[in-house]
Amino acid sequence: MRHKLIYTFFALTMVFFVANADAQTKESSKKKTNKSTKPAAVKSSNPVAAKKSDKAPTIDTAKKGGAAQGQNGNSLSEEIVVTTAYKPVLADAVKIRLNPDLSDKTPFKAPLTYITLDKRLERNTDIKQLEAMKMPKEEDSIPSNNYARIGIGNFKTTYGEAYIDNGQDQALQIGAFAKHLSQSGSINKQNEISDEITGFVKGITDDNTFSARINYHRLGTDFYGFDVNNPPGAFNPAAQHFNTIGAEGEITKNYKGEANEFTYAAKLDGYIWNNAFQAHESNVVLTGFINQTIQQFYAGLGGSLDLSTQKDSLYSNNNSILRLNPYLKFQGDSYKIDAGLNIAKEFGFSQRIFVFPAAKLEYQVIPKYLRIFVEVKGDVNKTSLRDLADENPFIGQNINIINSVDKLDLSAGLKGTIAPGLGFKADVFSNSVKNLPLLVSNFNASGIDNKFAVIYDGGNAKITGFNGELDFRASQDFDLFGRVEFRNYTLATEAKPWNLPSFKLTAGTVIHITKKLSVNGTLLYRGNTYDRVLTSAPFSPPALTTVSIKGFADLNGGVEYNVTDRISIFGQVNNILNTTNQVWLYYPNYGFNIFGGVGFHF
Repeated sequence: MRHKLIYTFFALTMVFFVANADAQTKESSKKKTNKSTKPAAVKSSNPVAAKKSDKAPTIDTAKKGGAAQGQNGNSLSEEIVVTTAYKPVLADAVKIRLNPDLSDKTPFKAPLTYITLDKRLERNTDIKQLEAMKMPKEEDSIPSNNYARIGIGNFKTTYGEAYIDNGQDQALQIGAFAKHLSQSGSINKQNEISDEITGFVKGITDDNTFSARINYHRLGTDFYGFDVNNPPGAFNPAAQHFNTIGAEGEITKNYKGEANEFTYAAKLDGYIWNNAFQAHESNVVLTGFINQTIQQFYAGLGGSLDLSTQKDSLYSNNNSILRLNPYLKFQGDSYKIDAGLNIAKEFGFSQRIFVFPAAKLEYQVIPKYLRIFVEVKGDVNKTSLRDLADENPFIGQNINIINSVDKLDLSAGLKGTIAPGLGFKADVFSNSVKNLPLLVSNFNASGIDNKFAVIYDGGNAKITGFNGELDFRASQDFDLFGRVEFRNYTLATEAKPWNLPSFKLTAGTVIHITKKLSVNGTLLYRGNTYDRVLTSAPFSPPALTTVSIKGFADLNGGVEYNVTDRISIFGQVNNILNTTNQVWLYYPNYGFNIFGGVGFHF
């Protein structure tokens, strides 16, 4: 009930104010109208009213009618008396009850400094040469570079190896190396002794690199081969050994990658060689080159002076060759072009001069993955007694010396990377060789003591074939490599390419199973070869008979375990298949043999 009374009071108050405001509006309108018409004042008979009018003058607010009314003579007037002045009443204004925020909230703006870069604008699409990444600092797992190893085996094998140097000094390296290996097989006088000692020094300056080496090598063996179909009753084969004393020195200018750089290198090496009989050979070779870079061009001259003397009981020869190799090279982003000549002049027992091409082209088919190459060249191949003895230690005396000539060697192939860590190279070739040297059996009059001689194909032999190489390095802990060779010989005068295989496969692997344990393995497979022997029958002249030498596979393996950082043990197994391989006729290799030992780092 109380609330209803309050609502009623508010309603009446609002009606009062509205009505009063409306009346004031009407009075103002009438005042304006009276001011414009200015009617005559009417005198009132009421004294009270007249007295009041003195204080508040009366304004005639008579409202006249329209024009039509004026025409009809009708008029309407009304007198309004204002008794008080208008005082408007306003409600209290709505107050904002919030105090002003006087805190300074202007955000802090740090002063900016701009630095312009003085750098040439380059196109990112251009191929740039990668900068060599700096090698990280190596942490040595071995206390020192020096080591020694000794071992023994089942074929009276004795093995020793040692390496010593001055340590990790990149500017100067001085060291020495020594190795010994001896073994004796099951066949009478099947012996082999190999000893080697080498000393070296290498220095690097700001502009040049110097190196020098001196070495001694001795190989001893016996002529233990004989015809198994006609075994001798008493067999005492002769002994053979080879001694080589050699030295070399080299100076090269360090490559700095400068524009229009001039580079050079020179090397001097030589050796003195002899065997157990009267064969001697001395050799001195001076080689070098100068090269001038002109932007992408390389112009240079290479050359060598090869001086040799060869002696035996029946001859003493001077066999020397002078070579000059002027060349031009051009290298672009996807190709390389080498163009030059190889000029060879023989002097001594032979006086001949040859001019051969020396050119090579490489083109990048797929960047970083595939390159094709074509090469054409030629050269004079000097026949060396030392090289023949390294290939076949069972050579005889008074070897006939004739230099062979590679008249034209053509090759073309592919090389590149199949996948990360998997590289390959494959090429086909065709060679034309004059006076191709061939090693053949040469029994003495008793039919034993087989020694080998050298004969030459008396014309131009043509050799065609294929070479393939594969190297898979999955990581630093696994490496697998292999090489395959195919040869086809078309000879001028000889019936067979004596002791030259048509197929050869070599492969190997190195696996680091853990940081302490590693294994290795090698495989050699050689196809069939042929040799010739001189046979005689009663009342018949001697005749040459072709003998086939069966192909073989030689599988070897080894293991090494690091007991500590300084001590390791190793083992090696050779000829795991235990085959009676014959690299040379009637000279079988050692059968299954094993040896092992201990190594020490210091």
